[in-house]
Amino acid sequence: MAGSVHILPQAGRPDISAETLEAWLAPHKEELQKFQLWIVGIRGFFPAIGPSGQNDRNVYDDAIILRVPSLNIFAAFNGNTDPSRIYKGFGKSEQTKGMAVLKTGLWPAYRFDRHNGNQPHEAICQRAGTVTVIRDGDPPYPDTGNFGINIHRGGYTKTSSLGCQTIPPEQWDEFYYQASDAAKKLWGSAWKSKAIAYVLLENKA
Repeated sequence: MAGSVHILPQAGRPDISAETLEAWLAPHKEELQKFQLWIVGIRGFFPAIGPSGQNDRNVYDDAIILRVPSLNIFAAFNGNTDPSRIYKGFGKSEQTKGMAVLKTGLWPAYRFDRHNGNQPHEAICQRAGTVTVIRDGDPPYPDTGNFGINIHRGGYTKTSSLGCQTIPPEQWDEFYYQASDAAKKLWGSAWKSKAIAYVLLENKA
């Protein structure tokens, strides 16, 4: 696991075309047609930047993409789709459960709301349904429920995640403005009540 150093890829933002992303999203195409605003996470998009040469924790080595087909919006951001640290546990109680890692798949469980972490701020939050996570343990084990696996602003010296999907602070305002502005154009005054599709993929490169 990476130390407390803010690590972003030297290559800059994720370089992926809309056509490539659509090919990767093909298994979810039918379900995605029900939603107007998509957010796509790609775990391990930059495998070489972390200490293991694979996907790492506490490193912005993933991609998060905002896609709004009807408004022709396609914007890619650096991101993190893992918790910042490893914490092994067992069971599902607050006292014993392991750290959560969101399982890949399509989760129509998000809407605009407020992330209530150490620094509360407007974000895109798991408020519209359940998700499945894989918890750290021996062995790791699945858990399904409402865990607040939000999409929010990360930190400068750590990714600031207990299982959430985070975006570096230098890119957060741009991401949130584009996403919320699109939502307002799509839904007007109801923009905070509409469900958003979040799809988490593994890097296919």
